[in-house]
Amino acid sequence: MTGVRETGSAAPSGVIQGVGPDWELDFYSRPILEPDGKKRWELLICSTPAVAADGRLLADGFRWMRACPASSVNSIWLRESLQLAQEQAAAEGFAPPRRLRCWRASMRTMVQRAAEGLGLELIPSRRTYALVSWLQQREREVYPQEEGYMAGPLAPPPQAIRPVPVPLPEAARGDSWAWATLPVSALAGARDWDTGFAGLVPLPEGAEPEAPVPGLRLFSASRALALAGWLAGLEPVRLEIVERQLVLEAGLEDRWLLATLPAPEAEAARQAFGEARERAGGLQFIAVQARESDQRFEGFWLLRDLPDG
Repeated sequence: MTGVRETGSAAPSGVIQGVGPDWELDFYSRPILEPDGKKRWELLICSTPAVAADGRLLADGFRWMRACPASSVNSIWLRESLQLAQEQAAAEGFAPPRRLRCWRASMRTMVQRAAEGLGLELIPSRRTYALVSWLQQREREVYPQEEGYMAGPLAPPPQAIRPVPVPLPEAARGDSWAWATLPVSALAGARDWDTGFAGLVPLPEGAEPEAPVPGLRLFSASRALALAGWLAGLEPVRLEIVERQLVLEAGLEDRWLLATLPAPEAEAARQAFGEARERAGGLQFIAVQARESDQRFEGFWLLRDLPDG
């Protein structure tokens, strides 16, 4: 079966030179039984969206899907499909990616084997916000219309044991840190800020312009750029407060202990993050600066809450 490009994503005109945006990939079973009684598998690929000057989605990127028979779930089929996706992207004028982001730990080895030799670097990461949004849309609107759809509650998968948060290494600790909030409207201009390392995402549609987005500012007078580079390599995903611990989740399953908070402060922070999930689509941020008075960010990342998968 050949791959299918989702409608509604307009290809750019002409051939784009150079390296394109990263690709986000999900290769997994879906809640649909095929006539042979086996669950359908499906490969979804989308490019990480670019952010416009107003913080919104700049333009629709590359989207591609291909159904996989359960008997063909292996790295050979996946490698062939990645090649087909690259060919389709090139035919539509999209520049090839350099990196693949894979968000399911259980599929990491298979994706790694498939990507070998194709010039694609695998990044195990949950910073696959566009992919997860697309998958959620398909779960709401597409799969229920398919013959063989398994309606109703399914047996939940075994819950992985969450690793204990690990303290940051000495070299990655700043001199101090502070809570901060920014309205959604301020984040709309983040693309034009003076920033070293950056990881932006399109702002959620419908988010209130004045909704407060909670975050952290990390300060280091002598190592701010190094600290920002280290954080960039972590693939930061979200912040959470567990009892009195402030934890940064990153990569596929990494959890880093940033601070232990007094009980009242932990409760106030938990409430702020809960409100953000309701009003600002789960947005959060981390900023790295040399000093509180600086206008430059050595690092700035927008984060969003995501379901665990």
